[in-house]
Amino acid sequence: MLEIVGYIALIFLSISICIGLYRVIKGPSMPDRVIALDTIGINLISAVAVISITLDTGAFLEVILLLGILSFITTVAFSKFLERGVVIERKRDR
Repeated sequence: MLEIVGYIALIFLSISICIGLYRVIKGPSMPDRVIALDTIGINLISAVAVISITLDTGAFLEVILLLGILSFITTVAFSKFLERGVVIERKRDR
């Protein structure tokens, strides 16, 4: 029973990721695309968690942590780029 629920959840998460990809490609503005990328990251983390529960293993917990860190860093970098135009500021006194 748990496997069936896991597979159904994976189907819905896959559909949600596809909808997010559509928003990334066709998004009307750049902030919409950044939010869609963040949503894809969260859905991907959820999909890996569902796979881990379905397979009854803890081997994917490091993958979930890594995806969460990368998703956060990319969201912050894109947001900073949209706000200031650069990701890394270099202040030179010359």
